[in-house]
Amino acid sequence: MAAVLDSVRAFFAPNSTFAIDAETPADVVARETLLDRAMGPDRRKKSSEKIRRNRVPAEGLAIVARDGAGHVIGTVRLWNIEAGISSEGQAIDALLLGPLAVDCAYEGKGIGAALMRAAITEAHKRGHGAILLVGDAAYYERFGFFADKTRHLVMPGPFERSRFLALELKAGWLEGAAGMIVANGRKLA
Repeated sequence: MAAVLDSVRAFFAPNSTFAIDAETPADVVARETLLDRAMGPDRRKKSSEKIRRNRVPAEGLAIVARDGAGHVIGTVRLWNIEAGISSEGQAIDALLLGPLAVDCAYEGKGIGAALMRAAITEAHKRGHGAILLVGDAAYYERFGFFADKTRHLVMPGPFERSRFLALELKAGWLEGAAGMIVANGRKLA
């Protein structure tokens, strides 16, 4: 993962004062504080959060941005899910992205985009077939996320259909996918 993150860092942030890195256990408090500030007090009530609850992120897919002093200023994580079932009745393994957040003092510096590109690159490298998320279509479309691949999928709890997006990392991965999104990743110990 280090080589991928180094190349993303070099390409997307050659003159910036941030670095993209793998999240470590020491980052937990800083990450949670950042998410509370960026997402607000109701962040734990969202449908996506219910899927992530009591789970750990997908292997190697918890990524942070650090400032020059090493402080966490951005975060993105991806989670193992089943994206409904195929037309043959088989569960479709995929990833759920989120949350993506950047400290407000660093917004507009390309940190969110660098985190997204690092997450997509690493997920592809690890052989995953698709990434789903709930977010602003205008922002995520530039990374290849669109609502057409999720039209027969549903989230548990309320969600806005137009904000439920997917990116296929392998062509046709979500073809015929239908049903409920459910967590299937490792549980917290």
